[in-house]
Amino acid sequence: MANFLLEIGLEEVPAHLVMPAASQLATHMTHFLAEKRLDHGVIRSYATPRRLAVLVENVAERATDLTEEIKGPVKRVALDAAGHYTKAAEGFVRGQGLTTADITFKKINGNEHIVVTKFQAGAPALDVLTEADAVIRALMFPTLMRWGRRSFEFVRPIRWLVALLDDAVVPVTMLGQSAGRKTRGHRFLGHDIELDHADEYVNELAKVAVIVDPQTRKSLIINQIEALAAQQGWTTALDPALLEEVINLVEFPTAFFGHFSEKYLALPDEVLITSMKEHQRFFHVMDAYDNLLPYFISVRNGNAEHLANVIAGNEKVLVARLEDAVFFYQEDQKHEINFYNEQLRRVSFHAKLGSVADHTRRVQALASIIGTMRGLSHDDQTTLSRAAAIYKFDLMTGMVGEFDELQGVMGEKYATIFGEDPAVGQAIREHYLPTSAGGVLPTSELGRILALADKLATLVVFFAADMIPSGSNDPYALRRAAAGVVNILVANNWLLDVKLLLQRLVGDITASQDQMGLPTNVAANLLAAVAPVMGFLTDRVVKEMQQDGIRSDVIMAVTENNFVSPTQMFISTQALLTHWDDDNFRHGVEGLTRIIRLTEQHPTKIEVNPTLFLNEAEAALFAAVKPLGNIRDIDELLVSLLRLNAYIVEYFEQTMVMVADLTVQQNRLATLTQVAEQAKRVANWLKLDVKSKG
Repeated sequence: MANFLLEIGLEEVPAHLVMPAASQLATHMTHFLAEKRLDHGVIRSYATPRRLAVLVENVAERATDLTEEIKGPVKRVALDAAGHYTKAAEGFVRGQGLTTADITFKKINGNEHIVVTKFQAGAPALDVLTEADAVIRALMFPTLMRWGRRSFEFVRPIRWLVALLDDAVVPVTMLGQSAGRKTRGHRFLGHDIELDHADEYVNELAKVAVIVDPQTRKSLIINQIEALAAQQGWTTALDPALLEEVINLVEFPTAFFGHFSEKYLALPDEVLITSMKEHQRFFHVMDAYDNLLPYFISVRNGNAEHLANVIAGNEKVLVARLEDAVFFYQEDQKHEINFYNEQLRRVSFHAKLGSVADHTRRVQALASIIGTMRGLSHDDQTTLSRAAAIYKFDLMTGMVGEFDELQGVMGEKYATIFGEDPAVGQAIREHYLPTSAGGVLPTSELGRILALADKLATLVVFFAADMIPSGSNDPYALRRAAAGVVNILVANNWLLDVKLLLQRLVGDITASQDQMGLPTNVAANLLAAVAPVMGFLTDRVVKEMQQDGIRSDVIMAVTENNFVSPTQMFISTQALLTHWDDDNFRHGVEGLTRIIRLTEQHPTKIEVNPTLFLNEAEAALFAAVKPLGNIRDIDELLVSLLRLNAYIVEYFEQTMVMVADLTVQQNRLATLTQVAEQAKRVANWLKLDVKSKG
């Protein structure tokens, strides 16, 4: 057993790509070793802005031998009439590097085939690992570079390679470079070193100011920041995303703090925090009452030498940012909201979809429809209408122009300053939510409605313009919009008929004189776009359920049932999973699916006539199913449907449905149709696989 080290030395990689690249490298190394049949132990991943590395522990001395039986042509093709091997047989064995002397015959799936047994001895580990350049070539990145005269593309130019199997150099070659044992220390604090053994990697690089383990760097940074805060009597909020970025900006972290003038505290906290976080990668600090303080904590890629100069430089850069913020904050307040709102007429939402002002009108119409469905009062509808009319105005302010991360946030701040109802400001801020998978959702009723309206109106017009995401291509973040719609509806248990509200929006748009800024061809496609949008939303539901580990047949049962609300899909899923292990579940499902299949094969729309019942089982099933229409709770309905099974069994024992008398036949189908209709309120039962129950 030996340990294998592979290090790729690079120009500085963007921080957000470091950890995904490290994860990829470990994954591809795992696949490579499996493909080569080389057994191994744990694979440890290391990464800094200048290097990606894996240390594979306990690599076997050689790959495992491979003995495989390979099936060839059937016997009648392999042998001619005289019993000699045909060209087909000879070609088959030649392709395997064997001869006809190696052929045997074996019966497979009822046919006799020629078969050869091929043995491949496992290669020594050192020979296998010389091909590890394939692991590097397999890495994928969203942005790529070429350097020199080479056609190969990678995230950043490769400057050195290290490949060691214990103390032996593995002759990996790539782009004219040969791997060796020489690696590089910190760009300013270290120097090149040669590793005698793969196991020395972490400790020897630490001696030249490189902490290669990201988790170690993370612990160091957290401890240093918390120690500084404790010394000064501050509290800190270590933003996870910022922390992750800082970890991957440095190889040798040293935390420090700086100061800015208290006068800048007059700016909204969000402006200060954004200026520090997004532009300077600074952590903000607070007092014991969570009030922002005029200090910041940062992390340098180096040691504590000349730290005063570093602090002064960072303070100077931050002050310049804050001065810009003060200027924009003051200038923005010189105009009213309508001034900015009018400018939205000149800003394109999309070349095919009109201006941002046009989009605002579409959202205002849809928000009104949703508000009506939600039963808002007249006053709340008025407030919602005002929020929808102005919710994008802050896009035209200087502050958002400079700090686009503050969209919505500044809308709320300025709305408050300009005297708008606080509910309007909150809805403006919340309409962007959620901004990511699992992100914070709107908390106010108006914010939820405005967020839904904005996202749904966006989806339907883009689909009508045939700008639908395909593969990984989603330039307008429509998948995020769809996921946001699903999350808001489900989290708040809103059973909105999404299909109906989109159809009503389409009616409002096409009825308007200018079709709310849409070209005629796009407006003409709106109604046809509703169904694909519904399918797109359902796809998001499927993805979320798959991520939650829900069994596939349950997912199909609730998403292939013509539900118009994502919330209904989740409610039905929970009901099915809750009762999946009930004693009567399997038999209940089998009885219901029998009825559903029969009624789908023989549909009828007639009303049930009890006077045509010819046995007690008919009357009993009809009486049992009749109250189900009044049940609104899906879990209760499911339980009631399962209890019908005793009536269903008795019904089919006493009743022949497809009798010659068409009047009786149709009446019996009508009774069963009522059962099927109630069952379909829960799920598409035909998709459930109760045979694999438990």
